[in-house]
Amino acid sequence: MRWPGLIPLFFPQPPSLLRSIPLSDPYLSSLSPHLSASSISSALHFLPFPSAFRLFLWSSFHRHLRSFDSHNIIISTLVSSPDDSFPSAWQVLSDFHSSGNPVHPAAFTVLISAYSAADLPEKAVETFSRMQDFGSRPNTFTYNTLLRVLIEKDVILLSMAVYNLMLKSDCLPNSASYGILIDGLCKAGKNEDALKLFDEMLQRRVPPNAVVYTVFLTSLCGAGKIEDAMRLLGSMKEKNCPPDDAVYNAMLSGFCKAGRIDEAFEYLKAFQEDGFVLGLSGYSCLIDGLFRAERFEDACSYYKEMLTKSLVPDCVLYTIMIRGYLEAGMVEEAFSFLSEMTDKGVVPDTFCYNTLIKGLCDSGHLDRARSLRLQISKHNCFPDSATCTIMICGLCKEGMIHEAQEIFDEMGKHGCAPTVMTFNALINGLCKAGQLKKANYLFHKMEMGRNPSLFLRLSQGTNRVRDSHSLQKLVEDLCESGLVLKAYKLLRDIIDSGVVPDVVTYNILINGFCKEGDLNGALNLFKRLQLEGHMPDDVTYSTLIDGLLKVRRKEDSSLIYQHMLRNGYATSLSICATHMRTMCREKRVSQAVNFWLDHLLQDSALSDEKETIKLVQKQFEQEYLEEAIRTLIEMDQRRNSVNSFPYTIWLIGYCQARAIDKAVKIFSLLVEYKIDVTPPSCVLLINGLCRKGKLGSALNVMLYSLDKGYLFMQPVGNRLLKRLCIYDKKRAACELARRMHLTGYDMDLYLRDTTKALLYN
Repeated sequence: MRWPGLIPLFFPQPPSLLRSIPLSDPYLSSLSPHLSASSISSALHFLPFPSAFRLFLWSSFHRHLRSFDSHNIIISTLVSSPDDSFPSAWQVLSDFHSSGNPVHPAAFTVLISAYSAADLPEKAVETFSRMQDFGSRPNTFTYNTLLRVLIEKDVILLSMAVYNLMLKSDCLPNSASYGILIDGLCKAGKNEDALKLFDEMLQRRVPPNAVVYTVFLTSLCGAGKIEDAMRLLGSMKEKNCPPDDAVYNAMLSGFCKAGRIDEAFEYLKAFQEDGFVLGLSGYSCLIDGLFRAERFEDACSYYKEMLTKSLVPDCVLYTIMIRGYLEAGMVEEAFSFLSEMTDKGVVPDTFCYNTLIKGLCDSGHLDRARSLRLQISKHNCFPDSATCTIMICGLCKEGMIHEAQEIFDEMGKHGCAPTVMTFNALINGLCKAGQLKKANYLFHKMEMGRNPSLFLRLSQGTNRVRDSHSLQKLVEDLCESGLVLKAYKLLRDIIDSGVVPDVVTYNILINGFCKEGDLNGALNLFKRLQLEGHMPDDVTYSTLIDGLLKVRRKEDSSLIYQHMLRNGYATSLSICATHMRTMCREKRVSQAVNFWLDHLLQDSALSDEKETIKLVQKQFEQEYLEEAIRTLIEMDQRRNSVNSFPYTIWLIGYCQARAIDKAVKIFSLLVEYKIDVTPPSCVLLINGLCRKGKLGSALNVMLYSLDKGYLFMQPVGNRLLKRLCIYDKKRAACELARRMHLTGYDMDLYLRDTTKALLYN
C-alpha cells in the first residue's frame, strides 16, 4: 500500500491518525474500487468537518460510494454547529471550484437540507440560486429538497414554478417530486390542482408510490369525495401497491367525517380481511365518527374496548373524548379526561385546550372559559390565534362585544396575530349587534392595514401585478431568470404582510348591510369583492338575492341571479329557498312549487327521475296535492336525500295564503314519513288552525311540537289554550298546560292573566 495514511479508511483508527488522510483526488481515485459507501460514512464520523465535507464531495462523484448515511452525517454536523460549519462548507466549495474541480449537486442538496433543518429557509433557497455560480446543475434530489422547503413554508405558487423549471431543464421528476407537490396542494385545499398533477404524473409514466396514494386518498377523504377515494384505492391494489395502515385509517376517517359511520364499520370488516389491524388511529377515527353521529353510548363502548386491548390513548384521542362529552353537555366528565391525561403524563396541546374553551363558550360557561385561557401557560401551551378567536366568538354570541374587542386589541401584545377567522368573528359580532359602522371600520382596517394586494401594488407597481394570474407569471419569469431567491422573498413578504379579507368577510358584511336595509352598500361590497380577485360563492348570491327580494328590487335580484349563472354556479338549495320564500310571501305558492320542480328537472340526469318529476307536475296541476307530495318524498327516499326542505316552505306558503287545509295535508305527510317539521311551520300552522276554529288539528300540531322539544313565544300557546277553554275543551287545555310544564315551559310566567283565569276559574 503506497499511502499508509489511507489505512484508517478501511480500519477505523483513533481520530489523530484520521487527520493525516490526504484527500486530494489523485490519492483517492486509485483507491475508489476498494472503498465502499459504509467506509466513507465511517470516515465522515471521525474527520474534522472541512475534511469530512471534502471527502463527501469527492465520494459524491462515485455512485457506489453514495449513501443516505453520508448525507445525514454532513447535515447533522452542519446543523449542530451552524456558525462554524456553514462558512467552512462554502469555503470548501470555493476551493474546489477555484482548483477546477466540478462541484456535485449533492453538496448543495445537503446544504439546502441543513439550512432548512436549522430553520433558515431563505438561506436554503439562496443556496439553490447559487448553484450556477459553481457550475453545478441541480438534479432530481436537489429539486425535491428545495420543493420540500417551499411546501413547508406555504409558498405553493413558487413550488409549482420550480416544478415547471425542473421540466424545462430536462430534469425528470420522480414519484417523490409528485408526492411532495400533491401533499402541499392538498394541504392548501387545492384538491383540483392536485388531481391535475396526479393525472400529469400518470401521463409522464411515473408510477405513484404508496406515499402519493396515501396523500391523495387522505385529501379526497378530507374533501368528502369518498367514492373517488374508493376508486383510487381499487386502482392502488390493481397496480400491486398494497395499501398500508395510513391508507385504511384515512378511508375510515373519510367515511366518519362524511357522516357515513355505518359504511365505515362495513368497510372495516373488508379492510381487516386484507390484513388491516385496528390500532389507536383507527379507533380514534371511529370514536370521533360515532360522537359526530350523536351515538354517544357506542363511542364510549368503543373507547372501553380499545382500553382492553392495552392501547394507550394519546392527546388526539383524549381531545376527541373531551369534545364528545362537551357536546353531550357533560362538562365535569370532560374535565376528568383532562385530569386523567395529565396524570398519565400525556401533555395537553393548545388544540386540546381550545376544544375545552370552545365547549365552555358554547355551553355559556364564559367565566370558566376565561379562567382556563389564563391557565394554559402553566403547561407551556400559550394561547394562539384560535384561542382568541374562540373567545371572541363566545363573547359576541352573548352580546359582550366590548370585551371581545378588548381581546382582539390585546392579541398583538402577546405576539398572537389575528387571522382572517378572528377578523370575521369580530366583524360578525359587530354586525349582529347592529354596530355596522364599527364592523365596516374594522373591515377597512383589515383591508388597508395588512393587505397583500396593497403590498403588491406598492412593491411591484400597479401595472405589473394586478391579479393572481399576473403574480404567477411574475414568479415564473423570476425563476426562469435564475432569481428564485427574489421570487421567494416576494411571496414570503406577501404572506407576512398579513390578513386580507376573504369571501367569508365580505359575506358577513353584505349580510349586515342587507339586514340594515342598505342594499346599495351591499351591492358596492359585491363589486369590490370581485375587484379584489375573489369569486362570490353560494352564500354571497343567496344573501344578496334574498335581501333584494325582501325590498322588492326584483330587477336587481334578477341581474345577480344571471351573474351567478354566467359564473357557472348552478342554482343552489339556498337560492331555491330564497326564491320560493319570496313567491310564498306573495301568496304565489303554485309558482314556488313549479320553480322547485323545474330545478329538479335541470338537476336530474336520470330519465326515470325526469318522468317522475313530470308526473308530479301533472298531479299539482290537477290539485292532487297529497299524491304529488307523496311521490316526491318517495323519490327523495330513493335518492337518499330526504329533507324537510322544500315542503316546509310550501307549508308556510299555504298558511300565508290562508289555504290551511293544504298546509295540514303536507304536515300529515311529513309526520307519516318521519320528516321533521320546522318550528316556524308549526307556529304558522297552529295560528292558522286556531283562526279557522280547527282546534283539534291545532292541538295535534302543538303536541307534536312538544314531543320535538320546540318552545314557542307567549302568543302561540296562550292563543291555543284560550280558544280551547272558550270552545268547551277545558280538559284538553288543562292537559296541554300540564304537558307544556313538563316539557320546560314556566307556566307561571308564560300564561297571561286572561288565560290563567279561563284555565283555573
